[in-house]
Amino acid sequence: MAKRSDTQGRLDDAARAGWLYYVAGRTQDEIAAAMSISRQSAQRLVSLAVAERLIKVRLDHPIAACLELAEALRKKYDLKHVEVVPSDPAGVSSTVGIAEAGAAEIERWLKRPDPIVIAVGTGRTLKAAVDQLPPMECPQHRIVSLTGNIGPDGSAAFYNVIFSMADAIKARHFPMPLPVLCSSAEERETLHDQALVRSTLRLGAQADVTFVGIGELGPDGPLCVDGFLGKEEMLKLVQEGAAGEICGWVYDNQGRLLANSINDRVASVPIPPRETSSVIGIAQGRKKFQAISAALRGNIINGVITDEATAEQLLAR
Repeated sequence: MAKRSDTQGRLDDAARAGWLYYVAGRTQDEIAAAMSISRQSAQRLVSLAVAERLIKVRLDHPIAACLELAEALRKKYDLKHVEVVPSDPAGVSSTVGIAEAGAAEIERWLKRPDPIVIAVGTGRTLKAAVDQLPPMECPQHRIVSLTGNIGPDGSAAFYNVIFSMADAIKARHFPMPLPVLCSSAEERETLHDQALVRSTLRLGAQADVTFVGIGELGPDGPLCVDGFLGKEEMLKLVQEGAAGEICGWVYDNQGRLLANSINDRVASVPIPPRETSSVIGIAQGRKKFQAISAALRGNIINGVITDEATAEQLLAR
């Protein structure tokens, strides 16, 4: 790691303190404890972050350590896009920090003047990112959902993000009018053969950029918590070697989609080709580490937005 100058190091510390204060919502006492400094030093660093205009709506100073981690991840996994945000040592949220970074990246794509297709998955982290988007008018773009928007009880799936995006931006939206999981492979084939669904499948395959959440497996995983899979079904998946899921597609530790009855029932649009689409996963944390690592190893995604702690763990593996 390159040696930092005193000025650069202080700006890094100010940026970190500013992030903890304004993004993570920590008090100055909590910042002091997290950074092993006095409360007065924490206060001065937060003030410096403001004086140097590092603090806007989003953090406007790339912390050197985060940049180095991002570059190392890019090289290790041959990624198109990497962003690493500071970790909050005392944080309990699985979305703070990466949601803001995800929103900034989505916004950058939306600001492009030429028409593009943006595909979006589902999940808590992705919804938190979309909820950060400012109002925008993007009539030149098309937004397509990769996942069905109908929950297991027939209601609208709560963490489907395309409707949240519709509230924030003015662009043509293409929801997937299907359940997340069909009752059988035959039902999926029947539904996918409908004209409206076929057009959405074609559009998803043309995506220029794709944003997805990454789900861990187990009784506390999203597929189980949200009622799409029963506990016994989930435990069987784990026993068969499943490591994570993206848009309902379940994969093993090497990032290979499993040939099983669950994937046969997934109604989602296939994840767009990585050769033609930037597929960016937004996730962080110990619970999701196995799922993130496998997705990167198998090239299911070719971009990632995560935090320092997760990045360090990915590089150590």
